[in-house]
Amino acid sequence: MLIGPQALIDHSALRHNLGVVRRHAPASKVWAVIKADAYGHGMEQAAISLSNADGFAVARIAEALRLRQSGVDKPILVLAGAFAIDELAEAAHHRLELAVHQLEQLALLEHDSLEEQLRAWIKVDTGMHRLGLDPIDVPAVVKRLSACPSVHPQLGLMTHLANADDPQDPLSDLQCERLRALASTGQALNIGNSGGILAFPSSRVDWVRPGIMLYGSSPFPRRSADALDLKPVMTLKTRLIAIRNQRRGDRIGYGGTYRCTEDMPVGVAAIGYGDGYPRHAPDNTPVLVAGTRACLVGRVSMDSITLDLRGIPEASPGDEVVLWGRGLPAEEIARHAETISYELFCGVTARVPKEHLELSSGRNRS
Repeated sequence: MLIGPQALIDHSALRHNLGVVRRHAPASKVWAVIKADAYGHGMEQAAISLSNADGFAVARIAEALRLRQSGVDKPILVLAGAFAIDELAEAAHHRLELAVHQLEQLALLEHDSLEEQLRAWIKVDTGMHRLGLDPIDVPAVVKRLSACPSVHPQLGLMTHLANADDPQDPLSDLQCERLRALASTGQALNIGNSGGILAFPSSRVDWVRPGIMLYGSSPFPRRSADALDLKPVMTLKTRLIAIRNQRRGDRIGYGGTYRCTEDMPVGVAAIGYGDGYPRHAPDNTPVLVAGTRACLVGRVSMDSITLDLRGIPEASPGDEVVLWGRGLPAEEIARHAETISYELFCGVTARVPKEHLELSSGRNRS
């Protein structure tokens, strides 16, 4: 029996969530976003289970090369693009598709001769104001890229929605309108993120780019994953390693931030910020102990957390503790910790082993 933390990755849930994307955007091709090690779920393994996607999107050239080295042959879009000549050469050799979001990247393409033509996606700043070309520059950029021997003549336009997590915010539809207005004949559009796919039909264009919804978490603060028919992919779990019977007035953990209001059992579970559990998770953050809700008391330590077990008199060392996943949505923990589920998933550290369930042929792999 494994005593320390473990992340179970349910690949049947991953495939189910891709199906939800298809239901909402049946006419769109899908870039499955598997950057940041598939949001902490395992990039190479996620690529296997998401093989029905039309392509994969990653942030950086190095991530794309990892996928190619693992045998992935599908189109791969590098969202940050290339920043050096050697990256362009690698991208061309491995048939990567690149975002072009600044004039310096355009100049790099114009001044290099590549063995293969690259497919370029012109990223336009339609309202996010982070990366992207000014819409006024797009016609000139299209003209320059079309004259560039290193660039495939079929160009695409893309943008990123800034506020798609708010279905009432009109900016998302406005961003989609701004990109459509720039498109000319034959240019593919690439817009919808998870919030856009679920809430803004105008973003369901030629290509969409689901991220967090693939991993079973809601992109909306006030709408649950379950209500969206999304299934959790990662279940982070550990076990109780001790139960202490504390007295009224005893202070728990570093700094004694929690004081027992009565005689009470306090459990110690083998997980902490060294494993990626958020150190700033406050008292009353929920966990599941043998399937029953309990909550944190005291500060999160590097290797352990302490739990109020007053509602679980039958609890004993060795009982399973679920931190998020099946039966306990990650977005609920994120609200308590004042963060987002993206950060929870990406924060799980390398010392937490992953067990991949129903990967490929249905076998389990660690």
